[in-house]
Amino acid sequence: MLCNTLRTVFFHALLVFLVGLFANPAGAAGAVAPPLAVTAPQFVEKPATRETLTQLRRGGFTLYLRHANTDNSKPDRLPSVDLNDCSTQRPLTEEGRAMAARVGQAMQMARIPIQSIHISPMCRVKDTAAAAFPGKRVQLDLRLMYTANLTDAQKAPIVANTRHLLSDPVGSGSNRLVIAHAPNLMDLMGYFPKEATLVVFRPKGQAGFEYVASIPPELWAELLPAGAIK
Repeated sequence: MLCNTLRTVFFHALLVFLVGLFANPAGAAGAVAPPLAVTAPQFVEKPATRETLTQLRRGGFTLYLRHANTDNSKPDRLPSVDLNDCSTQRPLTEEGRAMAARVGQAMQMARIPIQSIHISPMCRVKDTAAAAFPGKRVQLDLRLMYTANLTDAQKAPIVANTRHLLSDPVGSGSNRLVIAHAPNLMDLMGYFPKEATLVVFRPKGQAGFEYVASIPPELWAELLPAGAIK
């Protein structure tokens, strides 16, 4: 009788141990808890200051301008976007055209010298460039194409080209301007700027580039003298 009782107690204890082991394997002797997932830090946008404009006047930077405000009710006609037919692409709004003109005026009022303008082939970018910098020569670059609807393999040369434009040194006295899309920067560095935002980078050659600051469209009024932008 005693043996049967001891046997029952033993098997009961063993059952409790096994249930606890499988329910919480990390608590077992020698067990190692799985590593916690590591997430990339969220990008933090840094507003430009008047000192930023002073630096830009001296040159040596790459500026990345996201196209101006667009009409989201008219999305790109996928998969048949025609680069020569703006009706197949998401267009600028009238406010977007006016916003692009104001940004161009603000850059002129800030006396920011531009040596070259590189633009995406999408109509909303070409229209932004035309409104912001009328009469200025631009370099249309297929490797600045909108990346949001592309595969990873299709994105690769665009991301590489964007990295090159942000990293390639610019001589003092002027700046390089790139006008393109937010998803392209998101793919490159995890940053999705709002429409008509100017992003400032310091090229560092083989070492890449350094993010300096951003100028959302509404910030120009704070950076320039009152009444400078009409």
